[in-house]
Amino acid sequence: MEWLNYHHLLYFWTVAREGSVTRASEQLQLAQPTVSAQLRALEESLGERLFVRTGRRLELTDTGRIAYQYADEIFSLGREFLDAVKDRPTGRPMRFSVGVVDVLGKFVAFRLLSPVLSLPQPVQLICREDRPAHLLAELATHSLDMVLADAPMPPGSSVRAFNHLLGECGVTVFAPRRVAAVYRRRFPESLNGAPFLLPTEQASLRRLLAQWFDTKGIRPRVVAEFDDAALLQTFAAAGHGLFAGPSVIESDVVRRFDARVVGRIDGLRERFYAISVERRLKHPAVVAVCAQARNELFEGHQEPAPLG
Repeated sequence: MEWLNYHHLLYFWTVAREGSVTRASEQLQLAQPTVSAQLRALEESLGERLFVRTGRRLELTDTGRIAYQYADEIFSLGREFLDAVKDRPTGRPMRFSVGVVDVLGKFVAFRLLSPVLSLPQPVQLICREDRPAHLLAELATHSLDMVLADAPMPPGSSVRAFNHLLGECGVTVFAPRRVAAVYRRRFPESLNGAPFLLPTEQASLRRLLAQWFDTKGIRPRVVAEFDDAALLQTFAAAGHGLFAGPSVIESDVVRRFDARVVGRIDGLRERFYAISVERRLKHPAVVAVCAQARNELFEGHQEPAPLG
C-alpha cells in the first residue's frame, strides 16, 4: 500500500503558498536545504515534477496545481478537525449526512429534517436514499450520521447502533377528490374491491395494512405496488387509486395531491425511528430532529382527530 508523507506535503504546500523555498523555510523555521530535500522526496514518491523555476520564483506544474488543491483541502480539514474537537467555531457549515429508507414517505422525511436547516450553526444537509441494510452498513462505517426509518433496526443486527423512537401516528386512507365521497360512505367496507396503490412488503405500513385487511375481511384490488414512496405518490396524484399514509401528514397529502380523506383506520399505529451510533444523542442535528419530532410533529397525533 502506498502512503503519503504528510510532512513532505506540508513543506510543499508552504512553498507553493510562499512562492519560494527561502520564504517557506522562514515560515517553517527550517534550513533551506532541508525544505528542498523534502520537496525532492515528495516529487520522487509521486513520480512527477511539482514546480518549475521561472526567474527567481517557483511556479506550479499542472501536477503541482492538482497537488496544491488537495493539500489545501487536507490542511483545511485538519484545522476544522481540531476546532471541532475543541468546540471552537469551524467557519464552515456542519455536514449532516442522513440515510432515508426508500419506503419512507417523502413528506414525513421533509417534516423530520426541516428543523436542521434552521439551527443557529449553518448545516450542509446530505440525504441518501436506499434500502435499510445498505444504509445501516454506511452508518456502521460512520459515512452517515443518522438513518430515518419506518421500523427499528432488527434484533441481532451486526451493526452497533441504537433505535430512537421519534413518534407514532394513525393511518389515513386517501382517494382522488372525484371519488372520495363514494368510498367514504360505509368505510371501511367500501374498500372491498377498491383500486389501491400499496407499498411493497418491505414497508412497515404494508404489513400493517395487510394484517388489517385480513382482520376486516377486506380485499382491495391492488393496482400497483411500489418500493419508492415518491413514485407511489406520483401515481396517486394522477388519480390511479386509493392509498394510505401517516395521519401526521394529512394536510400535506390533501394539498399536494388534490386528494381527500376517506377514513382513518382504528387501531393502526405507524412508528418512525432515528437510528444512530449514539446511545445518548449529542450530534446537534440529530438532537434537533428528535426534539422537533417528539415535541411538535407527532404531538397531538396520539389519538385520531375527527374528520373534517
